[in-house]
Amino acid sequence: MSKISNPTKVITGVNTRWSYANVWDAKSINGGAPKYSVSLIIPKSDTVTVSKIKAAIEAAYEEGQSKLKGNGKTVPALSVLKTPLRDGDLERPDDPAYANAYFINANSASAPGIVDADRQPILERSEVYSGVYGRASINFYAFNSNGNKGIACGLNNLQKIRDGEPLGGKSRAEDDFASEEEEDFLS
Repeated sequence: MSKISNPTKVITGVNTRWSYANVWDAKSINGGAPKYSVSLIIPKSDTVTVSKIKAAIEAAYEEGQSKLKGNGKTVPALSVLKTPLRDGDLERPDDPAYANAYFINANSASAPGIVDADRQPILERSEVYSGVYGRASINFYAFNSNGNKGIACGLNNLQKIRDGEPLGGKSRAEDDFASEEEEDFLS
């Protein structure tokens, strides 16, 4: 059985961190169609993943030229189009989670498959939160809608590799009640 190579598909590295993880319930953003989404924070040091993403964006650009051209005479240069790979140091300078990292917002109309490090389905919602580390299967495609043109990122599946510090300031119940000492509420 030979694997068919898809040049627009990327599996991110294991040090990719998930933020704004809306992966259990589709949410509507600005009144749009409800979608599942996640912001993938990729360390700049993960040059393998970054290179794969840049190559996949190129491939999506090549593949989507007729869509990008639309009714115009020429295809806009990739350098002037909106692309999904963004620099956390420039766009999120006040957020330490995005420091020294790129990020990509990936979304999908259908729910992503979510598995653990052993590729077993994760059914417990509390296992997946903003701050975990894992790999993501994503694909890139050209879009041309209402005058907006560019390359977007679709979310396929997620694999949780390990826990991380929760992002967003919410503590986990397990951590809040981890203390062995019983506080005396009557004093």
